[in-house]
Amino acid sequence: MTASSLEFTQTLTTHPKSDAERTEILANPGFGDYFSDHTAVVDYSVDEHGQGSWSNARVEPYGPIALDPAAAVLHYGQEIFEGLKAYRHADGSIWTFRADKNAVRLNRSARRLALPELPEDVFVEAIRQLVGADKAWVPSGDGEALYLRPFMIATEAFLGVRPAREVSFRVIASPAGNYFGGDLKPVSIWLSRDYARAGRGGTGAAKCGGNYAASLAAQLEAEAHGCKQVLFLDQFNDNAVEELGGMNVFFVFKDGSLATPALSGTILEGVTRDSVLELARQRGLKVEERKITLDEWRDGVASGDITEVFACGTAAVITPIGELKDGDSVIGAPEAKAGDVTMSIREELLGIQTGAVKDTNGWLTRLA
Repeated sequence: MTASSLEFTQTLTTHPKSDAERTEILANPGFGDYFSDHTAVVDYSVDEHGQGSWSNARVEPYGPIALDPAAAVLHYGQEIFEGLKAYRHADGSIWTFRADKNAVRLNRSARRLALPELPEDVFVEAIRQLVGADKAWVPSGDGEALYLRPFMIATEAFLGVRPAREVSFRVIASPAGNYFGGDLKPVSIWLSRDYARAGRGGTGAAKCGGNYAASLAAQLEAEAHGCKQVLFLDQFNDNAVEELGGMNVFFVFKDGSLATPALSGTILEGVTRDSVLELARQRGLKVEERKITLDEWRDGVASGDITEVFACGTAAVITPIGELKDGDSVIGAPEAKAGDVTMSIREELLGIQTGAVKDTNGWLTRLA
């Protein structure tokens, strides 16, 4: 079935949040705590001839998903997801940022998890339909947005180990404030020595729940040591830096150049990561994607060669890293200030997303 023939129907809820309830939520949305009134859904099934197709595209009231206890997603973890945001611009219009990149990455993850690929314009249309129904949920405060979570789950009730023949693609939405809460300031990161997020040949380059589940024990360890996030290394490759539990890492050097760990199959190719690389190149900065070891990080900070470190991802956008805790040793300092390059790129990126800075790259898509 072609994307153009997949039309969405709408069944709106008869019990939406009241204006007063929504206003109270938007006054302090947090992150991932509240959800809008509707969800977008598209079904996939394979017929008796082995032909698969997407159908029944719709917007319906937000609510629990009915799943058979034998659904493949519950037993074999066959699922993937994405994350992007809808931003309200000064004129009241609503836009999203690089949704085409998220659609491409969803399909890349689908191939790795043996799930069906979704036509890219159906992905974008599902988002447009949901935001159109729930546009009142898009906040307008500084740094706020409507976080969009597209995901795909295997719904077929079958315990044999094979790719599911019934799948559901869905999009939900949650108003979001600052991911780490409060004013932006450098965060402390914990270095995981005992856990790995992903291995070579595994699912590290896919955005699937198993990767995040694998990071949670390390995340708890990080929180126990007063850190906001955890960093993973490739212990079989000179302790090469990989990524945080859900964010990519960048290093700024004293000559103004930037470096980030090269994609190796164990690192997620972040949309924000790609955007930072492009914005830095457009500024004429030298940018490298290469192996960066823990020793280089430690020695570079000690010598002054590395002047700034930051993490980036859809939820938090760009967050400066003040210190990396490695057991009893520390790289950096908790009182470190956010660097000029970090903040300048962050302001430009946020400016593009919110409409305050001209989008010269064609990254924005209007939703409502």
